[in-house]
Amino acid sequence: MPAKPSRRDRRRRGTTADRRPRPAPPIAPGRIVRPAPAGHVTARQEDNIETPAVALEGERETAAVEPRAPRTRADAIAGPRRGATLSARALGAQREERIRRATVKDLRVVAVAASGSHAELRSVPARATWVLPDGLGAEEAACVPVPFATAHDCLHEFGGVAPGETVLIQGATGGLGIACVQLAKAAGATVIGTSSSEEKLDRLQEYGLDHGVTTGGDPVSAVRELTNGRGVDLVVDPVGGETLQQSLQVLAYRGRALTVGNASRGEATLDISALMSGNRTLRGVYLAAEQGANFARVEALIAGLLERVARGELRVLVDRRFPLSEAQAAHAYAESRRALGRVLLIP
Repeated sequence: MPAKPSRRDRRRRGTTADRRPRPAPPIAPGRIVRPAPAGHVTARQEDNIETPAVALEGERETAAVEPRAPRTRADAIAGPRRGATLSARALGAQREERIRRATVKDLRVVAVAASGSHAELRSVPARATWVLPDGLGAEEAACVPVPFATAHDCLHEFGGVAPGETVLIQGATGGLGIACVQLAKAAGATVIGTSSSEEKLDRLQEYGLDHGVTTGGDPVSAVRELTNGRGVDLVVDPVGGETLQQSLQVLAYRGRALTVGNASRGEATLDISALMSGNRTLRGVYLAAEQGANFARVEALIAGLLERVARGELRVLVDRRFPLSEAQAAHAYAESRRALGRVLLIP
């Protein structure tokens, strides 16, 4: 019996450093499901899949996928059915019951993994896939799981946003920022966003942004002025570096600041003295950690967000699309901070 490939070997199959053509991913237990023998339903097999769209997420990659070869029947892991309400506990306990049979035309899923999306074919764990709701395209779906679930966790699970509060979104014109703007507005908050571009901030008004602050001047004073000196109740900061210190400086009494990345790649020594004097808090948020600790809750959350995008309640903003052959240029553009919203690779 051949030895089971190590985790390192499995990761190497999906790295983007080697651009040489590779064989189709092998079948392995626990991967995305393929047609089972007649009369059986199983989630312990996989099939080769096409990758119509990949959203560049930094440390993680999100791809929307479809079946590669024609099949008569297939099995798929499905999210909560439309119209049904299931608790996270029930979702975890009834996971096998939520495996449904689907025709190939229905087998459209979005997948999240640490690597391997920059390819025409991809092998992904079945538990890391979500079936796309009707009316949701592959490109939109690829932009939903990581940024929208992270934004929702920042605002609700860890931020505790309440109607009438004021929320500041640092780096509001990125994928996470735009998701935060929409979800904060839907929660009944007044939304302030920062960006280096006033033109980009103007574009976000249609997504729910109430006030835009450019980072070229004195953003701390500008936010204080917008809030009549009070400060904001909640800050979501994916920028990091010196911006994180500014996030602490604009907090109101009992305000909460969430650090959710370091897009600036900057380093800063934080002065946290203001936290104690104002009963303020600073907290880190990382979706992958939450997904590992509370998988059923995050699974249901992402399924619900996909439904909301499909219904038009939330919107995805795609800035540019690049062919897979121009992956290097796509990454360079994403890292240039010129994008407004998402950058997609199209295999």
